[in-house]
Amino acid sequence: MLRLEGLVETLPRVGTVVSARTPAPPPPARVRAEGELTRERIVAAAMEIADGEGLGALSMRGVAARLGVAAMSPYRHVGGKDELVLLMADAAFGEARYPAVPPAGWRARLELGGRTLWSLFRKHPWLAQLAPLTRPLLLPNLMTHAEWALAALDGHGLDPATLLDVHVLLYGYVQGLAAGLEQETQAAAATGVSEEGWMEQQAAALHALVASGRYPVFSRVTTALDGGYDLRLDELFEFGLGPLLDGFAGIIEGGGRGPTAPGPAVRR
Repeated sequence: MLRLEGLVETLPRVGTVVSARTPAPPPPARVRAEGELTRERIVAAAMEIADGEGLGALSMRGVAARLGVAAMSPYRHVGGKDELVLLMADAAFGEARYPAVPPAGWRARLELGGRTLWSLFRKHPWLAQLAPLTRPLLLPNLMTHAEWALAALDGHGLDPATLLDVHVLLYGYVQGLAAGLEQETQAAAATGVSEEGWMEQQAAALHALVASGRYPVFSRVTTALDGGYDLRLDELFEFGLGPLLDGFAGIIEGGGRGPTAPGPAVRR
């Protein structure tokens, strides 16, 4: 209601703050007729909230307020927040499409698949927070990305388990880096301190570690970086994608992997 009355505003990836603008006149006393409300509009409004304020700010009541309808109206179209989040994720993963004619070669296809997923996680950072790799989201539009990767790997002599392992490793690489996007914005919103400001606050602790003499390589590397180290996730994603695919090449072009050490099993 504060937002509708113009008293607060949402800053993307920061949160809700007091508005500097003159409050807008109050809306008409009536609410929208529930017949105007659709599941698509509810999902779109929820995605706007999650994109701007993070998934933690999402609530059914907040969605209703953004749409200017009665608090319980969204429940006529969506069962609750958990169902809404799944609908949001499916809609977000459906925002990108692959070409009807794929590029030649498995590597070019996986590169396109990885970069496409990264662009979606970049646009909607909350996606990386929804589920661990061991509990995959079974969503039609997410399956489109899985099908693209599996089709790129198919026909190279890989057994089904190895084929799925390579796909999961690629997806996990993208999701893992993308998790940092949302975590950083949450930390900035909670503390009011930017990434650069936080690093400045750690200067004394960093100096103590370097001066201790216990970490000679770390000390040498950090001392050599006179201008500091800028961790840019977009650049790190591209930097790591190449070596990851290089590692896949030995498996894919070799028709499978060699013997591996036993490890903890995860039921698929």
